[in-house]
Amino acid sequence: MAKKRVRKLKRKVKILLFLSCLMIIFGIILQINFAKPKVKPKKESKKIVKKEKKKEYKISLVMVGDSLIHNSVYNDAKQADGSYNFKPMLERIKPITSKYDLAYYNQETILGGTALGLSSYPQFNSPQEVGDAFIDAGFNVVSLATNHTMDRGEEAIISSKNYWDSKKNIVTAGSYTSFEQRDTPHIFEKKGIKYAFLSYTTWTNGLNPPVGKEYLNNVYSDELAAADIAKVKDKVDVILVAMHWGTEYSFGVSEAQTKIANYLSSLGVDIIIGAHPHVIEPVEYIGDTLVIYSLGNFISAQDTNDKLTGLMMSVDIKKTVAKDEKSVIIGNPKAELIYTKSNLNGKQNFIVYPYSELNSTLFPNYQEYYEKFKGIVTERTDKITFESLGG
Repeated sequence: MAKKRVRKLKRKVKILLFLSCLMIIFGIILQINFAKPKVKPKKESKKIVKKEKKKEYKISLVMVGDSLIHNSVYNDAKQADGSYNFKPMLERIKPITSKYDLAYYNQETILGGTALGLSSYPQFNSPQEVGDAFIDAGFNVVSLATNHTMDRGEEAIISSKNYWDSKKNIVTAGSYTSFEQRDTPHIFEKKGIKYAFLSYTTWTNGLNPPVGKEYLNNVYSDELAAADIAKVKDKVDVILVAMHWGTEYSFGVSEAQTKIANYLSSLGVDIIIGAHPHVIEPVEYIGDTLVIYSLGNFISAQDTNDKLTGLMMSVDIKKTVAKDEKSVIIGNPKAELIYTKSNLNGKQNFIVYPYSELNSTLFPNYQEYYEKFKGIVTERTDKITFESLGG
């Protein structure tokens, strides 16, 4: 009996010890749990993601060639009171050019004005009313660097530049009255698109600007072009360069033109606009650079249909901005031919017509010339659409 009691007692002791251990362990667990800081469960947050909209900007550009004002042209514009009115000569073109945001032309002859005495070939000086007519027709981008810029010297250049500077919202390049004026970066903006416009000539007819006054006429060099472009390249969306180059009355592109075009393209120029041959030359793309080697004459009193026919071209410039990315596309290149019509063997009634308004009475065999010049323009590219720019 005594042994049974002892065994029962031992069993009770073991049970008590086991229960005590369990209670100690449970107590420790409770203490640890209660000691932990209470963390509130995170509430699910709704992320608001704003979709950044693309911003798009677009402008249109139209380009025509040389304003070559022979004496028969300015005599035809002379009024009874001694003033000059060239506006009727552009009345068929104005409905087209005035609808574009930017409208370019090359002022081949210096607009020194009547006070200096007007003159014709070989050393020109033209009435400033020529500029009034072009502005009235919507032109607002003007190239002034030509082989005739120095025809009447510094006085005519200063008079011309003062005239252009007095006009609001007109952009000119290529001829200046000081180094400061020439070397200051000129950046322009139209409808959210920033652009630079530069102008150079490779020809001076031997009439170079005086030493120390090279700003009077921008004579091309690789170094000058590179320096000018470097000043604006990172600040604009588009770079336009007017080039007075090539061989007079040649429909072909010279080796010198090709060399300069490739160099300007390598510097990031977007559009090269050519003048000087007085006839139309091909258009091509060098990479993304649109090169118009020669637009030919816009208005003149020259003596053949080749020289009386010019090219009018248009493009759309579109900029898209999204976040930190920007893209600029120059597209939709279109072309139309123009023709300077006059009577009395090129002496009176000068009017510039789009080819789309011509007929056999105004210009016999104009359709043959249309095919000829269309072939020249598209010789190096199939991206140009020929159609009436008048819509």
